[in-house]
Amino acid sequence: MPSWLDRTAYPFSSHWFDTGEGRMHYVDEGDGPPVVLFHGNPTWSFLYRHVIQHLAPRHRCIAPDYLGFGLSDKPAGFSYRPEDHARHVHALLDGLDLDGATLVVQDWGGPIGLSYALERPERVRRLVIMNTWMWAVDDDPRFALFSRILGNPLARLLIEQFNLFVRVIMPVAYADRARLTPAIHRHYLAPLPTPADRTGTAVFPRAILGSTAWLADLWRRRDHLAGKDALIVWGVKDPAFRKPELERWMDLFPEAEVHRHPVGHYVQEELGPELGRLIEAFLKQME
Repeated sequence: MPSWLDRTAYPFSSHWFDTGEGRMHYVDEGDGPPVVLFHGNPTWSFLYRHVIQHLAPRHRCIAPDYLGFGLSDKPAGFSYRPEDHARHVHALLDGLDLDGATLVVQDWGGPIGLSYALERPERVRRLVIMNTWMWAVDDDPRFALFSRILGNPLARLLIEQFNLFVRVIMPVAYADRARLTPAIHRHYLAPLPTPADRTGTAVFPRAILGSTAWLADLWRRRDHLAGKDALIVWGVKDPAFRKPELERWMDLFPEAEVHRHPVGHYVQEELGPELGRLIEAFLKQME
């Protein structure tokens, strides 16, 4: 384990999956019905530390770090496109032979994680959805502008050379920036020490438009998710995902339990242990 990692905050054993393009790190803690936790940009399984510690006594918690993020390899030749991250995650979960899983998704974890539910609907029982999406946004001026600005060559240079996404974009997405303490922020800065290590976090903004066809295909198959129990936990002060995205999820899951909180984009960090309690209560209710 790297010296910067706080083993009190993140006391989990490491597991590794060979994707063929690099080793993917993942957490596999606890016993019981499986709960799979999907992160976004520029985060990793550290984001779910409170949830894992809360759920592990009664559930098997699996949290991968995509290639290019967290403790996973950062191979130079990998595409870092979300559809390729999804391919690796599918292979990992197939290898673990999970059944009756609950998927917990946020940010890019939405399309990446839910793509597994679309491919293997018989293996997924429940969904926990936080600020995310699973559809093409090329016709949405706000998302298209964000993708064009942060996906252009200059922004990519700033992200890779100066870690712009972690240093600047991430703090802006908090409703209460005091929740992003220096100690916590270090755990998102330290995994990306060199420009070459930051390719993954630089590719994601461009993929908002670049992966339009993949995102559109996911939404076309959304009926595969019909009937699944869903919990929606939404940060209403998120500058990225707002009321229209929340309402689309509520339309897709009209019976979903919905919790709105005055937090920003990184719901897991701002809610902290409370999120674990919400998910545990939802799982108990659905037993």
